Amino acid sequence: MKKLKVAVLEDNKDLLKDLIENLRETNQVEVVFFATNSGDFLETVKLNPVEALILDIDLAGDSMSGIDVANKLKLPVLFISGKSRDFIDRIEDLNLNHDFPIESIMKPISQDKLHKILIKFINRINQAEKAAFINLTFKGKRRERIDFNTIVFLESETGGSGESNNKKIYFTNRIPETLIDFSFSKMHEKGFDENVFKTPNQSYRVNATKITGYNADHSIDVKAVIDTNNNTTTIRIKVSENYRSEFRKTKNK
Repeated sequence: MKKLKVAVLEDNKDLLKDLIENLRETNQVEVVFFATNSGDFLETVKLNPVEALILDIDLAGDSMSGIDVANKLKLPVLFISGKSRDFIDRIEDLNLNHDFPIESIMKPISQDKLHKILIKFINRINQAEKAAFINLTFKGKRRERIDFNTIVFLESETGGSGESNNKKIYFTNRIPETLIDFSFSKMHEKGFDENVFKTPNQSYRVNATKITGYNADHSIDVKAVIDTNNNTTTIRIKVSENYRSEFRKTKNK
């Protein structure tokens, strides 16, 4: 079985030593490198690519927290901390605003619990990798395999007698296209993750990871390609009152 390549950040040297030993004993992961502070950790990860992070959250005397590190690196992360509950809102925001798998568990952690959480974590990573692409049917009945990460938002098209069942889809790397016979209510059946694609109003579904700001007029900004020059343009989408509380979390992202 291929082991997951991980990097470990823990500010307590004794706990770090024990954690590394326990991780290796699970036979689930390969510890590529470890560090006791965010500076060394971020510098080392540039030279040693890994597949996932195992992070303490509250790093004593450090300018960054484990959550800050996760936000910066945008890799699957397992938080192992004695203060996970104190940071629950920030972990929730991280989960909401990014599409990489996130798990957390409280210290102290037994070998049995560590083994179980690692299996769950690795399964989520594998599922996310499988779900990274989706097959969509475009105008002309052309089927194509699309990378989820390139999708910015979907917009209802308006026909002669009102809203049609076609949707215009916008990307980060290509001009918009039309999806035929596509219902927002059945997006999950097509393979869209409902935790990622959010509803700002009835006419749109937006990839939450692509939102660049929340504005005073209750609109969100996203960047997408709209012409053949492949340059991205900022597009502003109005957020209806019923959905504002969720989208406000993207402000100052």
